[in-house]
Amino acid sequence: MEVRIGIKDSPRELTFETTSTASEVRTLVEEALTSGAALVSLTDVKGNQFLVATGSISFVELGGEATRKVGFIS
Repeated sequence: MEVRIGIKDSPRELTFETTSTASEVRTLVEEALTSGAALVSLTDVKGNQFLVATGSISFVELGGEATRKVGFIS
C-alpha cells in the first residue's frame, strides 16, 4: 500500500510503499497524535524506518491495497 504524508512548511511529501494495511497505518498515526507523542514511526517494504514529527504532519493519504501492475497494458 502506498502512503503519502504531507509535511508542514515543506513543498515535498514523504511517499513510500508499506506492507501494513490502511487501518494499521491509520491507527499508528491516530495514536501518536492523540497521545501527544513527538514522533510516529513507519516502516516501508524494504525495512527502512521513517520517523515523522507529529506536530509537522499536515495530511496522511493512504492508497489502495492493490499491488501495482508491471508491464504494458494491451
